[in-house]
Amino acid sequence: MQTTKAVNKDRRVFGSFTDKVSDYGQLVKFKLNLTVVFSAVMAYVIAIDGSASWSGIFVLGLGGFLVTAAANTLNQVLERDFDKLMKRTENRPLAAGRMSVSEAVIIAGLTCLIGTALLSMFNAWAGLLGMISMVLYAFVYTPMKRVSPTAVAIGAVPGALPLMIGCVAAQGGMTNLAVVLFVLQFLWQFPHFWAIAWVGDADYKSAGFNLLPSKDAKLDSSVGGQSMIYALFLIPVSVLPYWLGETGVISAIILVIASIIYTYFGWNLYKKCTKEAALKLMFSSFVYLPVVLFALYFDKI
Repeated sequence: MQTTKAVNKDRRVFGSFTDKVSDYGQLVKFKLNLTVVFSAVMAYVIAIDGSASWSGIFVLGLGGFLVTAAANTLNQVLERDFDKLMKRTENRPLAAGRMSVSEAVIIAGLTCLIGTALLSMFNAWAGLLGMISMVLYAFVYTPMKRVSPTAVAIGAVPGALPLMIGCVAAQGGMTNLAVVLFVLQFLWQFPHFWAIAWVGDADYKSAGFNLLPSKDAKLDSSVGGQSMIYALFLIPVSVLPYWLGETGVISAIILVIASIIYTYFGWNLYKKCTKEAALKLMFSSFVYLPVVLFALYFDKI
């Protein structure tokens, strides 16, 4: 009997611990956060002169992860009442009531301070850009989502800053390559965001979020048309790293081809105006960025 009680107690303790870890993972949006870290690290190894050190990669990755964790946590603090209205977010720890606001704010404060300090170990630019990214995402982009579709443009700034942060961490300051990588990811985000907004339209509207660029936030051809235009802008930007002498012609060709394909999926949404076409654009956006970053990296080495 005593053994059974001990086992049951251990199960409760272990279950409580794993549930708490899971809640923290949801709070900082762990999987999404890793994609941000991936972008920053890839920019770092692309931009650095010579071989990147593992210690540098670790500090950059951890600092970027913690700053992004702070931004995501504050986002959920501010949107906890709206998260309850959407199926995909109703089980988040704050929305479901499994975590207090004060606990989440403390986590955000600690991760912000430690993350910014780690990024500042590279240079002031990296720390400053990390802080700007967090503030823009949590306190400008988050409330604007319910006001105007210009929130997408605002959100694209902190969304593109990880590439710039990785670059300035490697090169010691603001450079042409840092600006080009920022512009590349900034433009990429518009078709990416709008495709996601199309696919999750009913859920977003139930919470009052206004993300589509079309008039009255309708699912019409203008969404695909604007996605196509932003993807089209990526084509000339794709040759800039080669033109600046940062990488070779092979990566320029790959980037141009990838941008043309991305543009095609935007055009496909413009012509068909279907959820299937939006899904294709969304998945093409998931593929585009890793292909571009790996092409730049391997062409450099």
